[in-house]
Amino acid sequence: MEKSPEKGHIALLGWSLNAIEAAENFDRRYVVVAPEWAEDYCQEHAIPYVPWNFERLNDRSMEIAETLQDMGVDVAIPLYEETVEWAGAINSVLLDNPRLYGQALLLRDKALMKRRAQLGGIRVGIFEEAHDKEDVIRFLKRVNQTLLKLDGDPNDPIHLKAFDKAGCLGHRVIRTPDEVDTIPEEEFPVLMESHLDGWEFAVEAWIHNGKIRFLNISEYVTLGYSVFVPATPELERYRESITRQIEKLIKTFDIDFGFVHPEYFVTSDGEMYFGEVAYRPPGFKVFELLERAYGFNAYQGLILSFDPKTTEQEITDFFPREVVDAKGVAGCFGVYPRRRVVSRLQMPEETEDHPYFESHELTAPLEETVTKRTAFGTHWGLLYFFGDDPHTMRDLLKHQEELDFYV
Repeated sequence: MEKSPEKGHIALLGWSLNAIEAAENFDRRYVVVAPEWAEDYCQEHAIPYVPWNFERLNDRSMEIAETLQDMGVDVAIPLYEETVEWAGAINSVLLDNPRLYGQALLLRDKALMKRRAQLGGIRVGIFEEAHDKEDVIRFLKRVNQTLLKLDGDPNDPIHLKAFDKAGCLGHRVIRTPDEVDTIPEEEFPVLMESHLDGWEFAVEAWIHNGKIRFLNISEYVTLGYSVFVPATPELERYRESITRQIEKLIKTFDIDFGFVHPEYFVTSDGEMYFGEVAYRPPGFKVFELLERAYGFNAYQGLILSFDPKTTEQEITDFFPREVVDAKGVAGCFGVYPRRRVVSRLQMPEETEDHPYFESHELTAPLEETVTKRTAFGTHWGLLYFFGDDPHTMRDLLKHQEELDFYV
C-alpha cells in the first residue's frame, strides 16, 4: 500500500509475520526490529529491517533508540512481552518522555504492577514476592490462616508466577507444602498470589489520547486452552463496569496511547478483581480471532493507537462498534496431547465435521514421548472455529478437551 509521509513512521519490535503483513497493507511507513536470523527473509521480501538482539543488555542498548531516531521513526510498538521494556526505553527517547521507560517497567514486573494497581484503588488479591521455598510455605499457611481454615480443611490454593514472563509461562498452583518441593530453585524469585474465586476473562483495549477506542472482552473457556470473541451475553452484561475498570487502569498507569491486555476476575456478586496487565498483543491469536469476527485488522488498530500522528477522525472511522458489528463468534483451542506416548496426528472426525470448524495448525509429532507439562506448558498447535452462537462455541471448545488429537 502507498505510504503517506504525513503519517507516522513506526517500528515493530519483535518478529510477527501477521503484524508485518498488516503494516505492509497499511498507509504508515514501518521498520521491523528483529534478531539477525530475520535478515535473509527481510532482504528477500524487501521488508524494511534493523537487526537487534533484544537479549543483550549493555551500555550499547541506547544505540537502537538513536538508530531509529535517525531514521525518522516516531514510535516503537512492542509485539511481545520481552520487547515491552525496549519499547518503553526507545519511546522515552523518540517521544522525549522519560516516564515511558518507568511505565514499561511497571507493566513488565507483576509485583510492581500489583502495587501500582493497589495504589490506584484497584482491587487485587493478597500477593507477596518469594525468594525461596520457605517463603512459599509461609505464605500458603498465612493465606489459609486468614481464611479461617481449621485443621483438616483443604487448603485454598495459592498461585506462583514468574515476575516477567508472558501469560501462563511459569504459572503454578500450589495447594500443599509438599508441592513446594517440586519448584526448581532457578525459578525464584517468584510472585505469590492468593486464589481469586470468580470468572476469569481478558480484555483488549486500544487507547489513543487517553481514551478507549475499542474494547473487546475475550471469554476464556479454560485458561490456557481456549478463548473466543465476542463473549457470551452473560459476560458482556458486565461491559459497563469492565469499561470503568479499564478507565481506572489507564489513569492509574498513566497510559496515554497504545494497547492494554489485562486479565480480571468477576465474582458472583459482580465485584471486579485485577489479575495482571500486559502492554502488547495477547497470545492465542486473539488479534486474528477479532479479524475473523469483525473484519478489522487488529494490528493496524495497534499502529493507529501508537502513532502520535493519528487523527481523531481516522481512529474513530477505523474501529467497528463492539459486539453489534461482529459477523459471528471466532474461537480457538490449544491442543495438548493427552497420552504420554504418541506416534501420529489424528484429527477427530467429530471436530472436522462440525460446522463451526475452520482450520488447524497442528503438525505431526516430532518425537514419541510427550514431555510432562510443567506449570501450564505450551500447546502443540491451535484449532480455529467460527459460527453464530457464543454458547455453542463455548460448549464446543470445552468438549475438545476430552478428545485425542495425537494417538
